[in-house]
Amino acid sequence: MSRWKALPGELDPRVRQLVVRLRRLKDHSGLSLRQLAAKTGYSTSSWERYLGGRSLPPREAVEAMARIGGDDPTRLLALHEVAAEAWGEGRAGTSAPDGPNAPEVPEASEITGTADAAGTAGAAHTVEVAGALQAAGADDTGPYNLSAPNEETRHGRSLRVALVAGSVALVLAVSSAVLLAVRLTDGDTRASATPLGSATSSVSPAPSPSGPRTYACEVERIDGRWYAGNSRTRDAVLAEGLAGPEVAEAQCLLRRAGFAPGVVDGIFGPHTKSAVEQLQKRAGLVVDGIIGRHTWGALRR
Repeated sequence: MSRWKALPGELDPRVRQLVVRLRRLKDHSGLSLRQLAAKTGYSTSSWERYLGGRSLPPREAVEAMARIGGDDPTRLLALHEVAAEAWGEGRAGTSAPDGPNAPEVPEASEITGTADAAGTAGAAHTVEVAGALQAAGADDTGPYNLSAPNEETRHGRSLRVALVAGSVALVLAVSSAVLLAVRLTDGDTRASATPLGSATSSVSPAPSPSGPRTYACEVERIDGRWYAGNSRTRDAVLAEGLAGPEVAEAQCLLRRAGFAPGVVDGIFGPHTKSAVEQLQKRAGLVVDGIIGRHTWGALRR
């Protein structure tokens, strides 16, 4: 099993949840980064950035990792969609690095996937506009050569640039509207009770701004498994920095197992992480302080 470095402290919890799931799938596959690069078509250095939280992986890379790790691509892509929105919010208005220290770009497909994930970032617009210009017959003596054309074609190419930029802006606006509608619908669905054994769960990235909330622990045994009345999930990935009823459920079950997660407030803090690591050590699991399917199994038994 890999011993992962800690993720950057400023990393958005929605991006952190995606990276944690990808790390677990990589460990589950038993592949090295070199083998993973050979199977997915994305370079070793690219996977180091993706799994280190320094770069958002494209959809194709996430889908390939899901197939390799035997996970549900639909659920993993949903996590990627939310993470991509958070990544775009955190980096809106920034531009891609230039020069010898720029990240390695092994394939055109990886450039496209990364640009889509960055939302409105300037680098995505540059790549798409340059590609459109090349398709329309622009000078292709360089990777993204946008040198000034002659007087006969300057006006026509300027018009094409404006049309392409407008098309990109329209696509981004429609995508944002669809994503907002999906999230609003998902929020209504979460208000209803989650059925036993449901394969989906949601975790809030931050506590309520109105103040700390406490949860009750009504522990009971149903069909040979322990439940505390806050969530019935058995596979939600929880890590330090997340919050919600799933975290409160884990805190209650940690208490039942004889460990001290601190106040049952639904916030995954240092005390909860320490209690999780103690449980994992006793159960013979990988001690990483992250609650996944196997750790839920140890809590529910």
